[in-house]
Amino acid sequence: MRKREIIAHRQVKILVSIIAVAFLILIAKLWYVQIICGDQYRAKIKGNSELTIRVPAIRGEICDRNGLPLVENRASCEVDFYLPDIVKAFKEKEGYLPMIKYQTSYRGMPFIKEEADIVKIVNSSIIPRLEKLGLAGDYNARKLQLQYRNNQEVPYSYRQDLDFETMACFKENNLELPGVTVSLKPVRHYVYGALASHLFGYVGMPREIDAKEASQFHFYEPDLVGKAEIELAYDRFLRGTPGKRILKRNAHGEIEEVEEEIAAQQGARVFLTIDAKIQYIVEQALRVVGRGAAVVMDPNNGAILAMASVPSFDPNQFIPSISKADWKRLIDDPTDPLTNRAMGAYAPGSIFKICTALAGIRAGIEDKEFTCSGGVQYGNKFMKCWVLTAKPPLPPHGPLHLSDAIKKSCNAFFYQYGNAAGIDQIDVVGTMLGLGQKTGLPLNGEAPGVLPGPSWLAANVPKEHWTMGHTANVAIGQGFVLTTPIQMAVIGSAIANGGTCYAPRLVQQVVAQEGTVLEEEPAKIKMDLKKEGGFSDGQIEKVRLGMWKVVNEDGGTAKKARLKKNIVAGKTGTAQFWRGHVKDNHTWFLCFAPYDHPKYVVCVLVQGAKSGGAVAAPLGAKILEEIFAMEEGKEMKLTALPPALGSFNPIASIDFASATPSTYGADQEQGEVIDEETAVENSATEESKATPDISEEADAQGHVKNKKHDQGALGKFFNFLGGGRSATPKK
Repeated sequence: MRKREIIAHRQVKILVSIIAVAFLILIAKLWYVQIICGDQYRAKIKGNSELTIRVPAIRGEICDRNGLPLVENRASCEVDFYLPDIVKAFKEKEGYLPMIKYQTSYRGMPFIKEEADIVKIVNSSIIPRLEKLGLAGDYNARKLQLQYRNNQEVPYSYRQDLDFETMACFKENNLELPGVTVSLKPVRHYVYGALASHLFGYVGMPREIDAKEASQFHFYEPDLVGKAEIELAYDRFLRGTPGKRILKRNAHGEIEEVEEEIAAQQGARVFLTIDAKIQYIVEQALRVVGRGAAVVMDPNNGAILAMASVPSFDPNQFIPSISKADWKRLIDDPTDPLTNRAMGAYAPGSIFKICTALAGIRAGIEDKEFTCSGGVQYGNKFMKCWVLTAKPPLPPHGPLHLSDAIKKSCNAFFYQYGNAAGIDQIDVVGTMLGLGQKTGLPLNGEAPGVLPGPSWLAANVPKEHWTMGHTANVAIGQGFVLTTPIQMAVIGSAIANGGTCYAPRLVQQVVAQEGTVLEEEPAKIKMDLKKEGGFSDGQIEKVRLGMWKVVNEDGGTAKKARLKKNIVAGKTGTAQFWRGHVKDNHTWFLCFAPYDHPKYVVCVLVQGAKSGGAVAAPLGAKILEEIFAMEEGKEMKLTALPPALGSFNPIASIDFASATPSTYGADQEQGEVIDEETAVENSATEESKATPDISEEADAQGHVKNKKHDQGALGKFFNFLGGGRSATPKK
């Protein structure tokens, strides 16, 4: 008996020990879970109740040289679908997911995959509710399915730029729609419409998303990126720092409030050298022609004060995305509104004679006399001076020296003068001045132009051999020569200031929001014609004098460019160009003013005009006249400009004093310069047409019924202020 009691006692002790050890293990486990791993598990619980969203950065402003904002941001009210949340809510409610199959490939092998039918889910769980409220909008179902397949972490933008009443109604009613949120987002706003549209470019969504960064968020809203022009070239500065928003879910998985928010920081401001008022003057003047460009430059530092091209477009049309129909309309427009003609290459005609004049001076023949007898024979071809093509023909110019040859734009003189100087000398001077090469401006689609010579001909037209006839053509800016308006403005500046060739500048500086200068572009001398080119002040003055005579002496080709209060010097040019079987001359005027102390250089190109003297010269004079009037106190009020419309109407002449500035007709006026040879064109247009974000039209599955809501505006206003329940957290 005693033995049994001892055994039982031992068993009790063992049992108690086992229980004690078990409790100790349990306590240790609880200690390990709650103390050692507490933070980890709390983070998991917190993670399941939180939704982290990347807040896109705010782009910096683009301003003119005086700090006037030309490109800024505005608030866009948008409705987004958080697709994983919509799918999760549907499955919890319905107990299943509708699925679709699609074909894909892996390492070149096709196979079938399966995924949730997000279109069916949205159309059955979200759209009916929105239709009842009158808030539904058409959408592209194919794009929705593709986004769910490839970019679930990026919210699907269902509706954009909502009006106030629609936004208020969404704010009131969207609590019952899991995964549907309404938010204000910054979008680009081009303040003055089409003003300087070819300089700014446009923005859009990035082509690729940073997968590593996206993995840190439940939903990743990418930054807008520059797609063209300044928006693209200075994207690294204009982009700000993204923020972060942590939303708290309730037990039902619905969003209740913002738990934490790190505000996005705005990008830096980019200050252009452009003067908005001068840009406005130029664009208004150019609207009297259907196709053309103009550049205004400060000859004392290379700053571009205005650069305009017509026809134009409104970059606001690209925000937040452009419709497929509107994009097609732009790219199919035969007048090509997307091309910046100030950067395109065209035959310069007689304004190239400025370069030829300098080449002859460098060759030491500036004082040599040449006689115009109506033309010059080269081989089996008689190359005419323009006097023989006038209606009626005019007498030959006779013996001429350089300044008078520039004044009368005598082709026969420059045929002989150019050959006496030699093509090598013309090419050397042209290279000094930047011809045949890009200026390096931060814009898309700049053409380098063509500065031809024997080596260029051998490489590009191997069946031809260089002759004196080729040199004669180059000397008058015809044949294979191609230049851009910006290149010619640089040459005009070098002549205006007495020999200093500045590199053109479009950006002045980049400044962070707190005021730190991040980048600055000072004036840069590209070539000093006196120090490096061997020219004297007196030699350059001979060219300046010739340009003065063009405008201010009888017999000059730009008498329509005279101003009452300021002396203008300039050079006209007209290069024949054939668009199919229709004459489509490229007409030019390169000028500077005031003559003694130049402040502005203007280069004007007009396509489809009669002559430089009749069309381009009055345009250049109008631009200078308005700039000087503004300096004297004339009020200049900026307003948003609609796009300038293009046309192929041939322009015979321009007279801004007339009620109808442009007169039409292609017949040549007596005494105007028409260079003989037919030119070629190289506008380099395709590079400037960067593909934007294109919004696809609604398809059959994305078509909704009721799109109108009849709630009173006053009621919506109070709901918007907070009277209604909302899935979008209050801040």
